[in-house]
Amino acid sequence: MTAFSSLGLSEPLLRAVQQQGYETPSPIQAQAIPVVLEGRDLLAAAQTGTGKTAGFTLPMLQRLSEHRPPEGHLLRALVLTPTRELAAQVGESVSTYGQHLPLRSAVVFGGVSINPQKDLLRKGVDILVATPGRLLDLHGQGAIDLSHIQMLVLDEADRMLDMGFIHDIRRVLKLLPAKRQNLLFSATFSPEIKRLTQDILHNPTSVEVARNATAHRIEQAFYETEKGDKMPVLAQLILSGDWSQVLVFTRTKHGANRLSQQLEKNGISAAAIHGNKSQNARTRALANFKSGETRVLVATDIAARGLDIDQLPHVVNYELPNVPADYVHRIGRTGRAGASGEAISLVSRDESKEFRAIEKLLRRKFEVLPAPVVDLELLRRSAESYVPPAAAEPQPKKPAGGDGQRRRRGGNSGGAGKGGNSGKRAGNARNERQASGNRAPGRSDEGAAAKPRRRRRPRRSPAPSAH
Repeated sequence: MTAFSSLGLSEPLLRAVQQQGYETPSPIQAQAIPVVLEGRDLLAAAQTGTGKTAGFTLPMLQRLSEHRPPEGHLLRALVLTPTRELAAQVGESVSTYGQHLPLRSAVVFGGVSINPQKDLLRKGVDILVATPGRLLDLHGQGAIDLSHIQMLVLDEADRMLDMGFIHDIRRVLKLLPAKRQNLLFSATFSPEIKRLTQDILHNPTSVEVARNATAHRIEQAFYETEKGDKMPVLAQLILSGDWSQVLVFTRTKHGANRLSQQLEKNGISAAAIHGNKSQNARTRALANFKSGETRVLVATDIAARGLDIDQLPHVVNYELPNVPADYVHRIGRTGRAGASGEAISLVSRDESKEFRAIEKLLRRKFEVLPAPVVDLELLRRSAESYVPPAAAEPQPKKPAGGDGQRRRRGGNSGGAGKGGNSGKRAGNARNERQASGNRAPGRSDEGAAAKPRRRRRPRRSPAPSAH
């Protein structure tokens, strides 16, 4: 078996790897690390959960530490990711594995204030992990210098294309030096990926590991369920199995919100995470889920490739994905790093096409089992034990006319929180729209209220003159 010590990594990196409890590299790491250390371009096909992040992070850190510029901290490595969660995950890996090296790194994405990110970049970083939209925003404001980039990594390139980032990626490429090392990681090799590969990579080495295959330790089960019975069946599985941590996938943002609310009403703590949630809300929901405060995290596919949760035991496909490859990414959230996991899918009659597509992709037949019998008494007891969040304290009555006066004063100042309730609602709506994409036009400060328009009083017409 290959050991990390045989891959040519430096002592500080081997020490960091050992501190994480790893001794043997995964197949993608064993094949990718030597290629990257040699300075060659790499095209890698690897599923989520295979350890690909360390496959490019470790050799990237070593190459940058071996050739440090005399000018200090210059931005020399750029990692592009499709989602904020994945950017945060990669950034955490860079910090963890580079803890014994004199390198600085930063993570930037949309949905949060851009000003702290600009301050961080101003201090100088060697490695930047970014979503494409926020990177272009920073460059457009003159906050980032991409002229010294030596290494470019496109992580989950197929997902970036699916999310419509191809034009942003091409804009970023025009800002980079022509001479650089390029690493492209993708779960699939679609025609679009092949075209992108031709534009970016130069005589690349190809590495392919278990493409479109699910982890061996993941136990998969499919239950035939009427569409209207899915929620009680899911609640039955959670309660009867005493599941303390389960990630549930829906197709739509509205469906994620509705399901999390239904679970809450049935006494099962739940939270939704999707693109319309502000970054602060997404971060808080994920933190509560990891800590065990929230029992169920309901997510759309935006979370399928960006969540890294240690020892996640259960994943449920509440609705089958439209794209069969997304099934692999979803259930890849469990059974990670050698751990076992369970993936359950609730299949209704109208999802037979999606089910057959999954079988075709994985080249295997799955037995569809009858749904578990719902214990109504169990659900009733759980719902009765539910304690709703404390209601907000009633506000003291305001004197007549006070609200209108405050709104007019707030309209003049335009400050956050001073524009009355209508201003707050407008600000919240704008933040949600900005958080739904990585690129937020204009300001994307969390919590900044939109400036309400001041309503002008109509001028009195002068009294008509006698003719």
